[in-house]
Amino acid sequence: MNVLESVGPGNPEWVRSSHSNGAGGECVECAATDAGMLIRDSKNKAGLTMTVAHDSWRSFIRALTGSQLC
Repeated sequence: MNVLESVGPGNPEWVRSSHSNGAGGECVECAATDAGMLIRDSKNKAGLTMTVAHDSWRSFIRALTGSQLC
C-alpha cells in the first residue's frame, strides 16, 4: 500500500487500489488534498465526492491494516 502525499489546490491526483483488476467491478479512487482525503466511485468520476479528514483516514487505514503507516 502506498501512502498518498497531500497536494494543494487544483486537479487532485486520483489513485485506484492495486487490488482493482479493471474488470468493471466495484472500485473507488482516492486523492490526498490539503483539506483531507477525497473518495469517489471510479466509474462515475463526475459524481459525488466524499471528503474524509486526514486523522479519520489514518484511523481507517490502521484499522484495516493494523499498520502504523500513514
